[in-house]
Amino acid sequence: MKIFFLVLAFSATLGAAPQLFYSKYFKGSVPEYVSITVDRDGQVVYQEAKEDDNPIKIQLDGASVLEMFDLTDKLDRFQHPLESGLKVANLGMKTFRFSDGAEHHEIQFNYSEDPNAQALLDRFERITETEQHYANLDRTAHFDKLGVNDVLLQLQVTWEHNRLVDPEQFLPLLDRVAKNDSYLHISQERAAALAEAIRRPPSSQEKAAQDKNQ
Repeated sequence: MKIFFLVLAFSATLGAAPQLFYSKYFKGSVPEYVSITVDRDGQVVYQEAKEDDNPIKIQLDGASVLEMFDLTDKLDRFQHPLESGLKVANLGMKTFRFSDGAEHHEIQFNYSEDPNAQALLDRFERITETEQHYANLDRTAHFDKLGVNDVLLQLQVTWEHNRLVDPEQFLPLLDRVAKNDSYLHISQERAAALAEAIRRPPSSQEKAAQDKNQ
């Protein structure tokens, strides 16, 4: 019987899909801790505590997932040190982890000069920025209607810099603000414009500009 359960556990391990994990701990920051898991099929879980009872789940597009896993392969799946060794300020302890069945590799660093590590970190930071925008908009939409326009302005800047991940997740919140007269008129207009921009496929010129900014 014991052998049977061991075989089941081993089979489950072999059947596990490749997964990336990122976390950052920076004492005194808000939040102090974030973690992100990215499955090979694009499912993402964002948490702001190790025991987060209400994680945010989003879906990454295939191109973004492929890029992140390609960068991981270029970093030898985190089997070699990434820390620069330079005397730099504390930027928060970052963790990269790769898992694929029985294969697990993990590395920690404060600052890395490796361009592939910097590029992968930027992809995770974009997810972090996006979900913090989402949390801020959700909170202000419920509890601080006068503050919604400031949050929308910050969201608009991030959108214009092509740093929003899975922007469609914002549509229910934006539509709620745009169609509800209890919000300031300027907030309604900005929310409606952002929702329209997210729904409208980018032109070839806009797509080229987005690619250039990435």
